[in-house]
Amino acid sequence: MKRLAILGASGHGKVVADIAELAGWDEVVFFDDAWPKVKNNSAWPVIGNTADLLASADAFTGVAIAIGNNLVRLEKLKLLREQGIVLPSIIHPQAVISRYATIGEGSVVCAGVVVNADAQIGAGAILNTGCSVDHDCFLADAVHISPGARLAGGSRIGTCTWVGIGAVVRQLISVGAYAVVGAGAVVVKDVPDHATVVGVPAR
Repeated sequence: MKRLAILGASGHGKVVADIAELAGWDEVVFFDDAWPKVKNNSAWPVIGNTADLLASADAFTGVAIAIGNNLVRLEKLKLLREQGIVLPSIIHPQAVISRYATIGEGSVVCAGVVVNADAQIGAGAILNTGCSVDHDCFLADAVHISPGARLAGGSRIGTCTWVGIGAVVRQLISVGAYAVVGAGAVVVKDVPDHATVVGVPAR
């Protein structure tokens, strides 16, 4: 029996739980630091906090992190890695992923996502609904590519960077670490670390 624990009883967590069931996980439960105040996340129970998860991790086949904040997600990823906990990628059956692409541990790939040949996705990434990652892209750890965003071939996205809904990154562009690309932005020049860019073209 495949049992999945999800850390983070959020709206994103509901999506992760739903994907996990569609992908064949038999049982899904949540842990969240708001427990015991929060006892359910939609159809799924919340049964403890982070400390409880660490104490009971052996009871689960794997643990997923469903925290939208990239910095917090990366912290939790490091914590769970240090404990030797299995961090499976949760991939929607209607995502299209090249067999020549790589998806890092603890990543979530939502419905309608396309990942093309030789793309490399780091650990703890969120590839949100209907986004596309073209050939030879490189995404570092804890990146979030929002719904409908498009990364053209050879794009590079740094650690903890957030690419907003409907944004477009031109081919061979680098977006630095801890950066934010605003919703609907069109990135045609490299973006430095910690920068926020918006608009068409993005500035």
